[in-house]
Amino acid sequence: MKTVLTGAEAVAHGAKVCQPQVVAAYPITPQTHIIEKLAEYVAKGELEAKYIRVESEMSALAVVAGAVAQGVRAFTATSSQGLLFMHEMMHWTAGGRLPVVMAIANRAVGAPWNIWCDQQDMLSQRDTGWMQVFASSAQEAMDLIVMAFRVAERVFLPAMVGLDGFVLSHTAEPVELIEPQDVEAFLPPMDFPLRLSHHDPFTLWPILEPGLYHRERKDLFKDHSRALEGWLKAFKEWGKVAGRAYAPIEGYRLDDATVAFLASGALVGTVRYAVELLREEGEKVGLATLRLFRPFPYDHLREALAHLERVLVLDRALSYGAEGIFSQEVRSALGGLCPVQCCVVAMGGRDVTPQGIGDLYYRSALVPEGVVLWS
Repeated sequence: MKTVLTGAEAVAHGAKVCQPQVVAAYPITPQTHIIEKLAEYVAKGELEAKYIRVESEMSALAVVAGAVAQGVRAFTATSSQGLLFMHEMMHWTAGGRLPVVMAIANRAVGAPWNIWCDQQDMLSQRDTGWMQVFASSAQEAMDLIVMAFRVAERVFLPAMVGLDGFVLSHTAEPVELIEPQDVEAFLPPMDFPLRLSHHDPFTLWPILEPGLYHRERKDLFKDHSRALEGWLKAFKEWGKVAGRAYAPIEGYRLDDATVAFLASGALVGTVRYAVELLREEGEKVGLATLRLFRPFPYDHLREALAHLERVLVLDRALSYGAEGIFSQEVRSALGGLCPVQCCVVAMGGRDVTPQGIGDLYYRSALVPEGVVLWS
């Protein structure tokens, strides 16, 4: 059934059909509508879950981590400063191999104070051990929540699903609904082998001597590679369930392109339109959508982009003193196969237009590789 939902409502519906037994909630703009909708589901009896109102974002993650440690599926959501407040607990959750799923309504971080969208909040957590995917529409946001539970619970790694604050979270668009019966085979009940029990007590987060700690870090690293296979299978099998197949890197008009943009999130729609305008002007340009960020799809990126003369990476998060975070990752993945240009756009919710993207395209031809180009 197709209906009209905001991105926040789509995320809440995606979480509902996964039937989490615990939802921890702390409001922060622009994520609040997600947990409000889940509260409505619980109040109406449409979701049988323990809805726990906590005093901070740190507590929200601690609650769902504790629930998952007991073998219970759990969900939460946050944004911006709230995600930063969780930072310590992010490491504990990944190190404990707890398959928590969390939605992030991507929003700029202070200072200065800003409530609009960029990706600095989520990308600043890239090294915590969490998987990360980005949605470019409300439909994707809903679908990726379900797939995140599936992958997280098979590889025992937590996962974040990012959707652009306000641009997606508060914008309504047509969405094809999924129902619990549609996902029963795709997402079986959670079976967490390390769940805590008073019948067989053990320590979840023990103190390890250096050799064992080193081994645990190695295992966490290796299992992110295994997680890539999990995402590939989930993308493919979701196509059979819902008729919407996904990929880590999605190409648009790349076959005959000599130059391509790389973008993620809601920016993708704007860039796709800009590509069409540039094509009308005779430019051989395409678009690569980066959907899966952690684990990073190195081989898929090379396959999609290695034949190009240039890649223009549209960054909405920075590694200060270096360049855009996506640019760093793409440059590393391509390993000199083609030049990579960092184009910083839309920090703090700054407007991005098709005409502005076209302007960046023409300006980039005059800027040497390694120079950060600002919109």
